Amino acid sequence: MARMVINPNRKLSKINKEIYGHFSEHLGRCIYEGIYVGENSPIENVNGMRTDVVEALKAIRVPVLRWPGGCFADEYHWKDGIGPVEERKKIVNTHWGGVVEDNSFGTHEFFELCRQLGCETYINGNLGSGTVQEMQEWVEYMTFDGVSPMAELREKNGHKDPWKVDFFGVGNENWGCGGNMNPDFYANEYRRYQTYVRDYNAGHHIQKICGGANVDDYDWTREVLSTCFKHSLPAQHGFMDGLSLHYYVHPEGWEIKGSATDFDDKVWYKTLGKALYMEELIERHGKIMDEFDPEKKIGMIVDEWGTWFTCEPGTNPGFLYQQNTMRDALVAGITLNIFNKHSDRVKMANLAQIVNVLQSVILTEGDKMIKTPTYHVFDLYKYHQDADLVDSSIETQTIGVDEEWKVPNLTESVSIDENGVMHVTVTNLSLEESYDIDALITDWDVKDVKGEIVTEEMHAMNTFEEPENVTVKNFDGVQITERGVKFTVPPCSVLHLELR
Repeated sequence: MARMVINPNRKLSKINKEIYGHFSEHLGRCIYEGIYVGENSPIENVNGMRTDVVEALKAIRVPVLRWPGGCFADEYHWKDGIGPVEERKKIVNTHWGGVVEDNSFGTHEFFELCRQLGCETYINGNLGSGTVQEMQEWVEYMTFDGVSPMAELREKNGHKDPWKVDFFGVGNENWGCGGNMNPDFYANEYRRYQTYVRDYNAGHHIQKICGGANVDDYDWTREVLSTCFKHSLPAQHGFMDGLSLHYYVHPEGWEIKGSATDFDDKVWYKTLGKALYMEELIERHGKIMDEFDPEKKIGMIVDEWGTWFTCEPGTNPGFLYQQNTMRDALVAGITLNIFNKHSDRVKMANLAQIVNVLQSVILTEGDKMIKTPTYHVFDLYKYHQDADLVDSSIETQTIGVDEEWKVPNLTESVSIDENGVMHVTVTNLSLEESYDIDALITDWDVKDVKGEIVTEEMHAMNTFEEPENVTVKNFDGVQITERGVKFTVPPCSVLHLELR
């Protein structure tokens, strides 16, 4: 029996709700068809936003949404996406599929979507091919409440009152698709551009996100921070509120990637091993950040993460459409546990992407919609949002079928919410073994326990023909003991326990 120890008296950090954020890019069928169908569509919608998708996303409490990219952000010129829809400029989406982008989903539509979701807004600005003036005017257009050319333009386009921008990314992947820059060059550009991302509204600060590293490029992190922290810039309030990090799980490497649905036991453990690599990335990038920011005022923003497999056969390879199995569910559970455990430094994360792209939580086909196994994991974990991480540990053993890709059999994280309810999430990475767990809880008298679980065989997925293959099920196998609880976690599963 594996021992789990929980000390609710030792609260470590707040688990920001934004850790459970999402990402929407003008890529494939993420926005068009996935989220936005237009007001004249036969698909039920409110102001063009799919009602079924919006309601499903509200149910998992989407806290923040990032838009418009991604690589698309550094080619996006925001004025193309305002004004009468029929007059908006049509462009070619050179990054993703070479299709026509008609800009019918723009700034006004994004804020309408976030209004319907009730979530915070994360705008990614164009540093790669845009100008300082363009970025400054966009911020003014969105947020200024007064007399100015951009505020007047916003009112002319039908929205008198300003919106609230919660987060603003100053460029995206500027080491690659955002301009192929060197870190010192990007850092100096960041210093310049962020100056003009102004807080026009008294009492509200737009949190500025600096473009961070790709995977394990620790030199990028160090050089960007070193350049940004020179001279007097750090003394300015809010010059940098976050530093991004991007990491995708490719079980067969960047070039091959591998199938989303056709994989064996070895690839299962290889995939989960690569998901666990997120912890090393957070710790090593975090150690560099500590040198410049020991008080952890700058958040690590993992604003692109998830699985990236070869796209589904017969689909446009530029659309990055992939199915979603229990393997994705385990990657989600493992990764979210890691984020929770490092919530002293990780302040936001954005799964890539929200609908129809990569590790999405929702897939659509015409008027049909299904929830993926990843969706159901986010449903289980939503109770961690804005809760306090408490000290916990679990005994593990090493499992796997290949010496190179051995993984621990279990991961966990524990939080206590504002109502004093404890939430325990556990993943079992084994394909065959269930594990008995004896959870010892310090100074906590358990009166009641509820459990929910996502578990099926490793290839299980939801399809448009069979949308309920993988769902959240009740978990009744918990025994209250004098010192805590005991339970058995089945193989290939993600479990949530609620203790009162």
